[in-house]
Amino acid sequence: MPELPEVETIKNELTPHIIGRTVTNVTLFWEGIVRQPTVTEFRSRLIGREITGVTRRGKYLLVSLNSHEWLIIHLKMSGALLVRPDSSEPPRFTRAIIHLDNSTRVFFRDPRKFGLMRLVRETASIVGKLGPEPLEPGFTSPLLSQRLNKRSAPLKALLCDQKVIAGIGNMYADETLFLARIHPLRAGGNLSPKEIKCLHRAIRQVLQTAIKNKGASIENYLRPDETPGTAHLEFMVARQPGKPCSRCGEPIERITVRNRGTYFCPECQKENDSQ
Repeated sequence: MPELPEVETIKNELTPHIIGRTVTNVTLFWEGIVRQPTVTEFRSRLIGREITGVTRRGKYLLVSLNSHEWLIIHLKMSGALLVRPDSSEPPRFTRAIIHLDNSTRVFFRDPRKFGLMRLVRETASIVGKLGPEPLEPGFTSPLLSQRLNKRSAPLKALLCDQKVIAGIGNMYADETLFLARIHPLRAGGNLSPKEIKCLHRAIRQVLQTAIKNKGASIENYLRPDETPGTAHLEFMVARQPGKPCSRCGEPIERITVRNRGTYFCPECQKENDSQ
């Protein structure tokens, strides 16, 4: 958390506030948020630069500058980017502020202090090893089959592996597998062609619906205007232990898969089922 839908929402809603604006100052309340380069160099290379674009790659937010450098932001577990007027007080847990020339400030709020910023001349060293974007046209059922081929790891772990597919995390992996009726412990390389198609369709449907609902505000995620997303209100299994399954009425169960809390319906997602 935040995952692809949350970062996509932040990108979409942050863009009109920052495109074409110049960075006038950078305030750091916690210098550990800057991972590259040094804090002094980070500030000197960022201040005075115009923001020319904002894009997303996986769970990373990529901000292009007129210096041909990139500000790369990863919100990690609890980060949020909030936009407030220059006269307002910083929200609690603010770790950094980016000041813009239109009297706007972007607050990097991060209660758990896992988030980070990097200023780099090229992005490949940070995002070059990420897997395909699941909402791009090139992400097809055959490509998904290729990514999972001969993989013995559980599907839940593979869906969360950013080198396999970019952007999916715990919540949307659980929702995807429920929609596809596949047990989270099934080995990735053991899916039938029909199951691959169901999984591909479920990935895209779950992510698209979550973006439409502006992400899931289960813990610390807020949109830039500080309003919550509503995607979590439609979750069928994610973080719903004991809740009756919407399909069959069986209680949703929680197990651990590769150290990740995982939610599923034991009736609709039988481990030994194959289609």
